[in-house]
Amino acid sequence: MTAETQPAAAGGESLSLLAKFSRLMARFGPWPRRALRVLAVLALWPIVMTLVYTAVPPPFSNLMILRLFTGNGIHKDWVSLSQMSPYLANAVITSEDARFCEHNGVDWVEFQGVVDDVFDDEGPIRGASTISMQTAKNLFLWDGRSFIRKGLEIPIAYWMDLVFSKRRMIEIYLNIVEWAPGIYGAEAASQFHFRKSAAKLTKREAALLAAVLPNPFKRKAGRPSRRVSSIANRIMSRMNGMGSYLACLGP
Repeated sequence: MTAETQPAAAGGESLSLLAKFSRLMARFGPWPRRALRVLAVLALWPIVMTLVYTAVPPPFSNLMILRLFTGNGIHKDWVSLSQMSPYLANAVITSEDARFCEHNGVDWVEFQGVVDDVFDDEGPIRGASTISMQTAKNLFLWDGRSFIRKGLEIPIAYWMDLVFSKRRMIEIYLNIVEWAPGIYGAEAASQFHFRKSAAKLTKREAALLAAVLPNPFKRKAGRPSRRVSSIANRIMSRMNGMGSYLACLGP
């Protein structure tokens, strides 16, 4: 084979492989192509929408849509972080993700505990997921324990943490997280539990809201059980030392 015929031969081999692949796909009909398109859309959705949500409030989350099947409806009202009491972000970060400002979406360091993990009939004080991971789950995935979901949650959390500022991340989280059946976001939660706007939450009310997050179906911030009150008290005491850990939130 001469040097002139080698590229032509290579091109012919590529065309031959492409033809074989086309015949293979045609053998199974249009379904493989449709499945690939669906998978491509599912893979690109969180990537693209994360970029969109840097400037646009998410109109809903995946979890909100799935929860509609429980018959609770969707009650929410987006407010900016500056329209929330500063105690709320402090309380939630203290309770849920003390290293929020330090990690890149996933915290592989063992939690030393801004709040100790405690399990009772109302659930744990907090789980091992970071706020970035919980935001990824709420926006794009589904609830429940699953290795598949966790495997998807981690790369999405990394991507979101790369794209979002920390301030934007907590702002979105506080606006989409569920605080009672069908009650999403800080403003709706504040009105539901305390009959006031999120801007007027006291330190204790913010701590009570943070205390119910691990299980908003059993715990009530407006009428806290003894256990929830105890958790809120611990969150309040920890909040006092969180100043330097909240620097990433800015003014």
